[in-house]
Amino acid sequence: MYILIGGAGMMGLDLAKTLLHMGHTIAIVDTDSLACQYAREKIGVMAFEGSAVNTTVLLEAGIRKANAIIATLREDALNLAMVTLSKHYGVPQILVRMSDRDFADPYQLAGATHIISTTELAISRIVNAIEYPQVDAMMHFEQGQVEVIKLSIPQNCYVAGRTIAEIAQDPGFPTGTLIIGYQANPSQDLIIPNGNTVLESGSTILAVTKPDLVRQTIDFMGLC
Repeated sequence: MYILIGGAGMMGLDLAKTLLHMGHTIAIVDTDSLACQYAREKIGVMAFEGSAVNTTVLLEAGIRKANAIIATLREDALNLAMVTLSKHYGVPQILVRMSDRDFADPYQLAGATHIISTTELAISRIVNAIEYPQVDAMMHFEQGQVEVIKLSIPQNCYVAGRTIAEIAQDPGFPTGTLIIGYQANPSQDLIIPNGNTVLESGSTILAVTKPDLVRQTIDFMGLC
């Protein structure tokens, strides 16, 4: 994919590096000449010096052929302008970093396909770490109606050594919770488990559940 990133700040540069390693073609637009130089020489991506809300600069950077744009500019107002221009030029995927929640509706109206609130993500991660220290990671889906949690299985865990079928048939297992991923150890790939999969000590699982069942799921696993 050809991906155009507006803004060569910390997030823009880190995104460029990550996406480049994934095999995408990356171009960055920023008014900072030193940041553009860094992007070219240290990361190895194309960088265009100028405003990411200037049509001449965007056309030079190849917005007409972009499969996706990511707006990570310093201000929401600038990001909104970039989203509007990207929609005008027919970019199919338009991702934007949102700082101020008041811009959510304007971003949607302007044509953003994905709106990422960095503040809300940070707050959510911090709250989850305090509320559920046993959970390695947690992701929200469908406006918080579904949770996907990552859990490590220690030796003294209640489910260690049991199959998923045995766990699912246990009366204490929360109804509506599903184990959807299993990784025996960090050196092995994540697999989609079946009923015969045994949850060994030292392994990691992914479980999908409802928000009000997260605590019950952790208690059942014996991770408290």
